[in-house]
Amino acid sequence: MNLRKFWACCWVCGIALLLESAPAAEPTAATPTASAQRETTAKPLSERERRKREERLRRELASPYKKWLNEDVLYIITDEERQAFRRFSTDEEREQFVEQFWLRRDPTPDTAENEFREEHYRRIAYANDHFASGIPGWKTDRGRIYIMFGPADEVEAHPSGGSYERPIEEGGGQTSTYPFEVWRYRYLEGIGTDVLIEFVDPTLTGEYHMTMDPSEKDALMLMPNAGLTLYEQMGLTSKNDRFSRSDGTRLGTGNTPLPSRLDQFQRLEQWANLSRPPQIKFRDLEAIVNTRITYNLLPIKVRIDFIRMTESTVSTNVTVQLDNRDLQFQNKEGVSRATVNMYARITSMSRRVVNVWEEPVVIEAPTEMLAAQSGRSSVYSHSVYLAPGTYRLNVVVKDVVAGTMNNYEVALRVPRFPDDALSISSIMLADLIERVPTRSIGTGQFVIGDSKVRPRVTEAFRRDERMGIYFQLYNFQPDQRTQRPNGEIQYEILRNGSDQAVLNFREDVNEMPGASARQVTVEKLLPLARLEPGEYTLRMKVTDRNRNQVLTPSAAFRVN
Repeated sequence: MNLRKFWACCWVCGIALLLESAPAAEPTAATPTASAQRETTAKPLSERERRKREERLRRELASPYKKWLNEDVLYIITDEERQAFRRFSTDEEREQFVEQFWLRRDPTPDTAENEFREEHYRRIAYANDHFASGIPGWKTDRGRIYIMFGPADEVEAHPSGGSYERPIEEGGGQTSTYPFEVWRYRYLEGIGTDVLIEFVDPTLTGEYHMTMDPSEKDALMLMPNAGLTLYEQMGLTSKNDRFSRSDGTRLGTGNTPLPSRLDQFQRLEQWANLSRPPQIKFRDLEAIVNTRITYNLLPIKVRIDFIRMTESTVSTNVTVQLDNRDLQFQNKEGVSRATVNMYARITSMSRRVVNVWEEPVVIEAPTEMLAAQSGRSSVYSHSVYLAPGTYRLNVVVKDVVAGTMNNYEVALRVPRFPDDALSISSIMLADLIERVPTRSIGTGQFVIGDSKVRPRVTEAFRRDERMGIYFQLYNFQPDQRTQRPNGEIQYEILRNGSDQAVLNFREDVNEMPGASARQVTVEKLLPLARLEPGEYTLRMKVTDRNRNQVLTPSAAFRVN
């Protein structure tokens, strides 16, 4: 009995112990939850840590623009643009700057394509493909020059070096060279004409670097009595003298004067110019475009002609004439020279820049013939391809010596030449019409196709001259059988104030050389000896017989 009581007491005590342990299980189960809560609760960032995180994020976001600045446009961005870009603090500002950067360089801002940007990235790709040598091609000297100035007009390449016959200005004689290249540009804006740039690879690793010393390619430079120049072979100088020169070269020419191209100051100037990004040449003239000059005028005459290229593109030929008597000449070594800086800009009606060009116009004459030269005129021409529409043209000229200038402003109404109607280009009364060589077709001043047509801006001719007549006709209705144009042109010259024709003739369009239904080009030279001095009008009647359409253009001129 006592034993049963003992086991009963033990069982009751065990139950009590279990009941007491049950509440203790709740905090045990809650412990992991509290621990997890402590692990996910972030500690507030200090001000210093917050600034570090923001700076790190800013650097990550700015990396594409940093690459754009330090790689994509490294060679073409100006110092002013670089400083402005670095002042920006938001991506919106940077993105807007990049857009404006390319827009300022776009030759045709009214089109969707930016030809300058496309050409720039094409040059980068070409440089990476052709000039890489352990480093990307765009980082090499050849890559830099190619990206900035495009392909050279001529390249003299010696990829393996070897035997080389020096030109006489480098001392002549035969030597052995490291691999080298000489790039020749006929003209580089802001640098000059006939620009020679030499690259040499003295390490034989394919990494050419630009050099100012033509003798750096000489692999036998440090070998006694090897690779001697002609001057050294004749005993006029010693090879040791190469290392005591003070002009930055080691040419073996002794005391023989070097050509101007190798002058140390000219080489330094060319080096500096090649390292400078392209800039506007005449900034003072660019600023004048936005103002009107009412004093200190330099008289100019401007003529504008339109020639169809396609239905959506028109060649706009701007011709500027300066009278030499209005220019100031400087006499130097028997030659009188006048220089006029010209800056021209075409903008849309919303003032968006469409095209810009700049040219120095130089007029030279022997001093003893200056009086005769002063009675003549100087004519300059530039062609721009525009879409039909209305534009504004500003031409600013400045006489460099006298300081006189002028800002000529005129509206450009570029016509549309539809494909479904007979139309005519501008009628150009010219003092010169001649064929150009095959290599010059379509290039150069006054060249239209295969003809050189120089318009007489004043439309005034002497009786002993022949007046050229040039124009183009477009879109005759073709004959269904021959596909040739079927029409005629009637010419009539009337003296102003009289209804009587001084000259009257006609010609059949189908019989004109090179005529087609799409385009007929008319070139004529008219002797003026039979015309008395006075004012005249050239009237024409162009008839398309198939379409039954008639054009009646006219042009005025004066005979002195």
